[in-house]
Amino acid sequence: MNNAKPLDVVIVEDEPHLADLHREYIEQNFHLRVVGIAATLAQARALIAAHQPRLLLLDNYLPDGQGVTLIDDPLLKRFECSVIFITAASDMQTCSHAMRSGAFDYLLKPVFFHRLRASLERFMLLVQTLRQMKNVDQQALDKLFNLPASDAPAAPSTKGIESITLERVKGFFNAAPHSSWSVEQVVENIGISKTTGRRYLEYCVEIGFIGVEMQYGNIGHPRRLYRKIL
Repeated sequence: MNNAKPLDVVIVEDEPHLADLHREYIEQNFHLRVVGIAATLAQARALIAAHQPRLLLLDNYLPDGQGVTLIDDPLLKRFECSVIFITAASDMQTCSHAMRSGAFDYLLKPVFFHRLRASLERFMLLVQTLRQMKNVDQQALDKLFNLPASDAPAAPSTKGIESITLERVKGFFNAAPHSSWSVEQVVENIGISKTTGRRYLEYCVEIGFIGVEMQYGNIGHPRRLYRKIL
């Protein structure tokens, strides 16, 4: 599979820091290439038409409408584009619509990266099976359709994680175990870039050292805050 051209991915997410975080994670850990990031439905349609991606990571609440409506777009069917829905929309109507329309998976925010990894691994398995097999047996079908994406997550990837920086991040949270911090506050206090900070924070979430909570305000997007798990 690694000898083949990376599969193209479009991310539809109007929170820039989440879109960048997903892009970095995808490209570092999978044979995938993010060809575009869209913050609106209109931008998404333009990117899909231009790049004909194999996978779409799709948020629901967008400035010009709901992402779930894009799943029914003939454009996706024409290019055989799979959809992993990543959203805060937890109502059954949206979930049912997405699954009936053929969404490959449905992930609720805040997303834990072991869950996203499991979903992407199952997607890559599907693509590999489609490429290599003209006919499938029952065992192959069971593996593709009956294996939940949440089953037995693999150990968190340590790629891009350096022990000294990790200890600095852990030390910051150990010094204030009852406080919640935004990524901006963490990187300012530790002295690392925001991209690096996000990577280490999500790794610490995966290993169960810190947890994520969403702070909702009256204006703008919810803030993603991190706090040590006691």
